[in-house]
Amino acid sequence: MRADLLTDVIDGLDEALAAVDGFDGALVDGLLRPQPAQAAGLAGIAEALAGSPLAGRVAEAAEKTAAGAAGEDHFIALAAARTALLGSVHDALVARVEEAVGRPPAEEAGTATADGAEPALNLLIAARSWLCDLSRAGWRGIDHELVAGASAVVSAMLPEPGLRRLAALLDGFAAELAASCPGATLEQVPVRRWADLWSRAVLLTLPGAASAPAVAEVTGRLLPLGVDLQEHATAVQAQVHAVLEPDGGGTPRLVRASVSAPKPDTVVGAGLWQLLRPHMSLLAAVSEGHAMELDGMPVTGEGDLVWEDARARMGEPADVFATARVALPSAAASATAPLDRHPARIAVPVLLEGYAVEEGDDGRVAFQVAGERLAVDVDRVPAAGPLTPESVASSGACVGLLRWDDGEFLLQPLAVERTVRKKAVALHAGAWAGGTADKAGVRAEKAATDAVTVLRERAGRLLRA
Repeated sequence: MRADLLTDVIDGLDEALAAVDGFDGALVDGLLRPQPAQAAGLAGIAEALAGSPLAGRVAEAAEKTAAGAAGEDHFIALAAARTALLGSVHDALVARVEEAVGRPPAEEAGTATADGAEPALNLLIAARSWLCDLSRAGWRGIDHELVAGASAVVSAMLPEPGLRRLAALLDGFAAELAASCPGATLEQVPVRRWADLWSRAVLLTLPGAASAPAVAEVTGRLLPLGVDLQEHATAVQAQVHAVLEPDGGGTPRLVRASVSAPKPDTVVGAGLWQLLRPHMSLLAAVSEGHAMELDGMPVTGEGDLVWEDARARMGEPADVFATARVALPSAAASATAPLDRHPARIAVPVLLEGYAVEEGDDGRVAFQVAGERLAVDVDRVPAAGPLTPESVASSGACVGLLRWDDGEFLLQPLAVERTVRKKAVALHAGAWAGGTADKAGVRAEKAATDAVTVLRERAGRLLRA
């Protein structure tokens, strides 16, 4: 990998991010009566889009908003402008990564397909109205009454399959805002995050924006690379990154398969796998180091497998590092859907070998790759597996996800190889996904089982009462 390319300046990147930051800053104090500094932020995003097809609409929206006379159409235009700018940043970063790792360019994604029945327009309009009220008040102006306005909209959306994506986003967004009320007392505002959530939600209120992606079927051998486990207080998701070798030859593809489940906040660590295993047989294959044979498995144009256990069976043993060395370099990625083009979504599987390890006094880890420093995000290493920050720091090879955060590329380890008694030993973040005989894993699973049993007993007593 040409690590020097990951540290080189990308033309226009800083300017695009500065324009986004200017608009995000304007949202902090609200767009009802913008002050000069906010007007400057609005003018900045209009200037950044001056040469684009959105130029006219964004210029008008910025002018009207700066004058305190913006309507919903103007807020939609500003949300689209912000999304387009971050999309351009995403594309520039992905192009740089492809150049650095020498991988084929991403394939074009399929076009979206209709979900079936059109979602209720009145609910989309209601959601958009709440989001516009939110932007007028600003993050410093939020209170419980304003935030509570989302509750009725979310409740009405949840029974509609075509609206659940937006409903889940609004529900989570409103919960974060409610936990921060009143906004006037906030010591620190998550400016970029809330602006991300706001702009995405605004665009999802447009009819057709949340249409289902195009789905095809694939048959071939799936070679897992690793598992990215994401945990929140009430939910957990495992995303398996893999290489798909299609039957009959053809270019191998980078694909993902995800499974999610709700969870009580008392289930943590290795106990999380108990919630996920019943929904995806792939986790057992990952844990046992096997490939899977797929037969007509649905896959979206973005490379996400719509997993169905009936269309997969356990295959032959497959070593992650052998896959990374042989199949990964020639595997092509799929293009990202327009609304998903955001720097935070970048997660490119890579293999690193022959690096030196730097450990800071603060516990931070970095790899020296071809004379360049690459930060390692050990905070993303889950407690639900044998992989630890210490094992990462003593490794000689690493399969991970190349991400971008806070102005630099980072590596999220999925698996490492290190030498123990002159033998190469591999440690995987998803090694306990299908079960484990490891003493620490067994203890954690037992604790989780006990917690779930207690919760079920309590729930049963409440229902009987």
